[in-house]
Amino acid sequence: MQLYKTKKSLQNDMMEDIDLVQACLKGNPRAQKALFEKFAAKMFAVCLRYMNNHDEAQDALQDGFVKIFSKLVDFKNEGVLEGWIRRIIVNTCLDAIRKNAKTKFDVSLDDVSYKLDYTDTGMQHLEVEELMKLIQSMPNGYRVVFNLYAIEGFTHKEIGEKLGINENTSKSQYLRARAFLRERLEKLEWTEKTL
Repeated sequence: MQLYKTKKSLQNDMMEDIDLVQACLKGNPRAQKALFEKFAAKMFAVCLRYMNNHDEAQDALQDGFVKIFSKLVDFKNEGVLEGWIRRIIVNTCLDAIRKNAKTKFDVSLDDVSYKLDYTDTGMQHLEVEELMKLIQSMPNGYRVVFNLYAIEGFTHKEIGEKLGINENTSKSQYLRARAFLRERLEKLEWTEKTL
């Protein structure tokens, strides 16, 4: 598997994306299907990181692509199409999470500050599928903030604005997510040592 594409390969991909967008805007159903098929798997993985389960992730993916096709006219070819699509998918997931009243973000930063001291040793041997399962098993608030901060690269201030929560609440949720992962990793490491 090639991890890095050449500059020419990236330019070709961008040109293909522009052509695909133009065909979609003309109402070509084959182009719409091709656009969906090109990005659905990657975006489904993004949805899985945010949503509680497979069904919710599929719903978010479907809702996201509805938004993508309705807003395709707004794509100005000023960036990478995949990044534009990803932003819509993430925002769709966040909208779904905000609608779910069960998501709790009300944890004090003081309640988790003691969990900051952690040296990551177990992550080196962890497979991607195992990590995805661990992230998927997090409580909603932890998982959302962890994804936004650690994976998407948002600041805690930005996360607070996106989710309508205090910046310190975002920090505490992130710390709790890290503690949650640490506990699970320690259990995995202990289990592997005893086998």
